[in-house]
Amino acid sequence: MQNRPPRAVAQTRHAAQRARFKLMMALPFTILALALMAAVAKAETVIKSHGISTFGELKYPPDFPHFDYVNPDAPKGGEFSTWAFGTFDSLTPYILKGNAGSLSTVFFESLMAGNLDEPDSMYGLLAHTIEYPETRDWVIYHIRPEARFSDDTPVTAEDVVFSFNVLIDKGRPSFKVSLKHFQNVEALDTHRVKFTFDPEGPLRELLMTAGSLPVFSKAYYETRDFAEATLEPPVGSGEYELLSVDPGRSIAYKRRDDYWGKHLPVNIGSSNFDVIKVEYFADYTSAFEAFKGGAYSFREEYQSKIWATSYDFPAIDNGWVTVESLPDGRPAGTQGFWFNLRREKFQDPRVREAIGMGFNFEWSNQALFYGLYQRTDSFWENSSTLQASGLPSEAELALLEPLRADLPETVFTEPAFTPAVSKPENVADRRALRRAGRLLDAAGWVVGDDGFRYKDGERLQISVLNDSPSFERIINPYIENLKRLGIEADATRVDAAEAQEREKNFDYDIVTQRFAMSSTPGDELRSIFGSETANVPGSANVSGVDNAAVDSLIRSVADANSRDDLVAAVRALDRVLRAMHIWVPQWYKAEHNIAYLDIYERPYTDNPPAFGMGESSIWWYNPEKAEALKADGAF
Repeated sequence: MQNRPPRAVAQTRHAAQRARFKLMMALPFTILALALMAAVAKAETVIKSHGISTFGELKYPPDFPHFDYVNPDAPKGGEFSTWAFGTFDSLTPYILKGNAGSLSTVFFESLMAGNLDEPDSMYGLLAHTIEYPETRDWVIYHIRPEARFSDDTPVTAEDVVFSFNVLIDKGRPSFKVSLKHFQNVEALDTHRVKFTFDPEGPLRELLMTAGSLPVFSKAYYETRDFAEATLEPPVGSGEYELLSVDPGRSIAYKRRDDYWGKHLPVNIGSSNFDVIKVEYFADYTSAFEAFKGGAYSFREEYQSKIWATSYDFPAIDNGWVTVESLPDGRPAGTQGFWFNLRREKFQDPRVREAIGMGFNFEWSNQALFYGLYQRTDSFWENSSTLQASGLPSEAELALLEPLRADLPETVFTEPAFTPAVSKPENVADRRALRRAGRLLDAAGWVVGDDGFRYKDGERLQISVLNDSPSFERIINPYIENLKRLGIEADATRVDAAEAQEREKNFDYDIVTQRFAMSSTPGDELRSIFGSETANVPGSANVSGVDNAAVDSLIRSVADANSRDDLVAAVRALDRVLRAMHIWVPQWYKAEHNIAYLDIYERPYTDNPPAFGMGESSIWWYNPEKAEALKADGAF
C-alpha cells in the first residue's frame, strides 16, 4: 500500500483543524438554539386557566356567568337558622385548642372554590387565574387586585405565604402531614404566589390542596397569637362576619354589605341570607323539641325514630312547616363504631371481627329504626363506582399483589367483606354470637370461671364512648350482646366538650364517628387512614390505622392519572380496610330527610345538585311567605 506524501498529510491535518474550529465556534450557538427550543417547549406545556380539575376536565368555560344549579336572580335577605350538637368556645377553626363554633370557617376564603355539581373541579375565588405545567410540580396563583379583607386591606401574595406558614407552625398538627409535600411557597410580587411541590409527591392533588387553603390577614395576626382559641371575630375576606355569639348556646353571622367578591361567577346566586344562625343543643331530642317550638327554621333529621313517629305536630298540619325527603347523590359516609387500634387488646383482627358480630343491625333496624336504614359495609357506601365488591379485579390485583405481605390473605381469597346478616327477631342472634365466640377463642381470649374472657391474666374490657343520650338506645343492646360473649363492656357517657377533648387525644376504646367521603378521593385520605396521622393529636385517624399497604394504596389513589385508575385504587383500598375490621359499620340512608319553616325557596325542585343541597347558601328567603305565616300566628 502506497503512503501519502508528507504535504498531503499536512493538508489533511489542516482541514481537520479547520473543521474542529468551525464546530467549536458553532457549538455555543447550537447550545443556545437548543436551550431556546427547550424553553419554548417548556413554555408550551404551561397551562393558564380560570379553574382546575383533578383529571383536567372543566364543566364551566372561562366566561361562565354562574353555576347552573343556582338562581342568579335569587333575592337577598332574611335569616336562615339551624342547629348544632354539643358546645363551642372559640371562633378559631384551624387549631387544636378549643372547640370552634359551627360554620366559623365562613370568615375566610381560599384561592379557588369548588361547586355542587362537579366532583373534582375548582374555579377562581381570591385568584382569577391559575398557571401550572403539565407535570403539576408547581403552580402560580394570580390574586385578584380587588380582593379585600373585612378591614378593607388588600389580599396579597404575602398573606397567602403567611397563611401557609402559620398553618404549619401553629395550626392543627395534621396540617404538617397534609402539607408535607410543599417544598416552597413564595410571593413573586403583590398578586402572584407560587407553590413548589416535591416531585415525588402526589402532584395531581397538590394544586387543589394549595387552592383550597384558607387565607388569613398577615397584618391582623401580627398582634394576635394564631394558636390561641378566642371569641374575638377575626378579620377575613369572606362574605359573612360575626353578628352575635353566646358561647356554647348560639352563634350568628351577617352578610357584609361591603363584601368585595359578590360579582364573581362562583358567588352569583349564593350567600342569599342576610343572617345565618346556629342554635346549640346538648342532645338530639331537645333540639327537635326546640324546632317544634320555632327556635330555628331548618332541620335535617338524623334520628329514625323521630322521623318515623314525631313529624306530626300542629305546625305541619297547618302547613307552616314543610317536610321532605330529597335524594342524596354523594357517598353515604363512613359511619360506624371505630376501634382504637392503638390499644393492645384490639391488635388481633379476629377480636375486632368478633366484636363487630355482636352488633345486630337487622334487629336494630326493625326495633329501633322503623326499617328506614340499610346496613353500611363499604367506606364508599352509596357509590356504585367506588365501592368494592366480589373478588379483586385485574386492575385491583395489580395494586394489591406487591403489597401482599402487609395484607390479610382474605383480601385475595374472599369477596369484599360484608357484615353477616343477623336475625331481626331477637337482639341476641345465637348463631352470630357462637361464631363470634369461636373467633375470640381462636384469638386466645377464653372464658373464665366468672364468665368473662381472659388472655394472659387480663380481662377483655371494652368501653364505648358516647356523648348523646338519644344514642343510648342503640348502644345498650349492643353492650348486652358483648356481655353475652364474655366481654366486660359498658358505655361511657360524657358531655360533648369532654367527648371532643378525648377524641382529639384518642382517649377511648370505641367511638362513633362519621366521615363524608369524596366522590374523587385523594391525598386527604392520609388524614383518616394514613400511618403518618395515626398518633397526631386531633387528626381524623380515629382508629389509628398504621399499615404500609394502606399508605401505598392511598398514594395510588392520589397519583391516579385517570378516573379508571382512581376507581381501581379506591376499590382496592376499600377492600383492604374492610378486611382489616377497623370499625363496626353502622347504617345509611341515601336521602336528605328535612323539615323547614315554609319561608324558603330553592332553585331546584326534587333533585338537588349531586354534591349537596346548598340550603344555607343557594336557597333564599321569601318575605311574602314569612309575612303570611306571621299573620297566621306561626311565629
